[in-house]
Amino acid sequence: MNQPVKRKARILVVDDDPGLLRLLTIRLRAENYDVEAVENGVQALGSVSRFRPDLVISDLRMDQLDGIGLLKELQNRWPGLKVILLTAHGTIPDAVQATQMGAFGFLTKPVEKQELLDQVQKALKISGFADTDQDWRADLITRSPLMEEKLAQAHMVAGTDARVLITGESGTGKELLARAIHKASPRRNRPFVAINCSAMAENALESELFGHAKGAFPGATGEHRGLFQTAEGGTLLLDEVGDMPMRLQVTLMRVLQDNLVRPVGSTEAIATNVRVLSSTHVDLLQLLASGQFREDLYYRLNVVHIEMPALNRRREDIPLLVAHFLAAIAQESGSRKIYAPEAVELLATSDWPGNVRQLQNVVRQNVALSQTSIIPVESVQQTIGGAQGKLPSFDEARDEFTRSYLSQILQITGGNVSQAARLAKRNRTDFYKLLGRHLLVPDDFKGR
Repeated sequence: MNQPVKRKARILVVDDDPGLLRLLTIRLRAENYDVEAVENGVQALGSVSRFRPDLVISDLRMDQLDGIGLLKELQNRWPGLKVILLTAHGTIPDAVQATQMGAFGFLTKPVEKQELLDQVQKALKISGFADTDQDWRADLITRSPLMEEKLAQAHMVAGTDARVLITGESGTGKELLARAIHKASPRRNRPFVAINCSAMAENALESELFGHAKGAFPGATGEHRGLFQTAEGGTLLLDEVGDMPMRLQVTLMRVLQDNLVRPVGSTEAIATNVRVLSSTHVDLLQLLASGQFREDLYYRLNVVHIEMPALNRRREDIPLLVAHFLAAIAQESGSRKIYAPEAVELLATSDWPGNVRQLQNVVRQNVALSQTSIIPVESVQQTIGGAQGKLPSFDEARDEFTRSYLSQILQITGGNVSQAARLAKRNRTDFYKLLGRHLLVPDDFKGR
């Protein structure tokens, strides 16, 4: 089996001094880091979205957006991203203040080479980058920029012990992301344990989470280790945490607050060192408003929030996912099948209310029922039924937009064609033709 190839650590350098920017870039690239250099904080924010660095090194004093402002923005948008600030001797007090605000550290100019490299290595190690490779995210198949943004956020927070709330519709891969965070974290060699909080009765869930003592209830003939004990040193995922009964929410809150677990029926509390991740497909804020979820627990769990996008928002991933599922099925069964091009096109344009999980089930069903090595478009049509063809063509989408735009502008002008044509920057003749093409009658908008 091939060993996963480790990628280079990515470092973004920000400084308005071209000479220093060039020097830092040369030194870091010589140490085999992947470096991008920009001249101000505004450019840096755009670069982070695209380059997705593991570390930012920024000058403290810059025009437009200085190092402090950049630090605040990075903390808001990408929690867990480490920042080292560069400072002249006169601004050292400002740099010290910045470290108290969350900067990893600061370097004084002129920057000494070995001090730079030592700081970089320490920051990367604490961020969780050190000793990790692309294998941490291998189960999340994507080429979607939106998904890459979520994965970058997950990788940044993986190096910390911050609790993460993962939200999204059923079937979007919330547990896969939680496992990826664990694999990229310093806890990767310790257990990862998941429990579905909606899958069992209240007493059973309590016992499974926190354990119970011998004789704690009828039938408890021995002690039972809860998942907080099983996951010691590792990660515990509370799946569908929104369905947790209120009484257990109180107990969980105490555990998170005190890092102590008291098994049911026991008088002795046990210290716990577990990172808690949670996930849900429901809106916890709505549950909070209706009194079904504790506000203090919500903020304990929701230190960092990552929302998994629905499959319909990452359609470019559908052909990639289909190929991945076909390869996995071929490895299991020894029978390799492929889709006809028209069938792949239909899969990519269909509606997927069940998201990636539904797509996987459709692929498995198509493979199982297909009599030939090439799965025809008819098989897909039979399987997904009315879910097909939800993505409009370019022409359909353009016409829909144009009709909506014309309707809005006629509403604004009360059906006055001359005024509407001026707003649209079209002459009256062309504007009348557009209205006729889209079956819009100006008189219908008068008096609205």
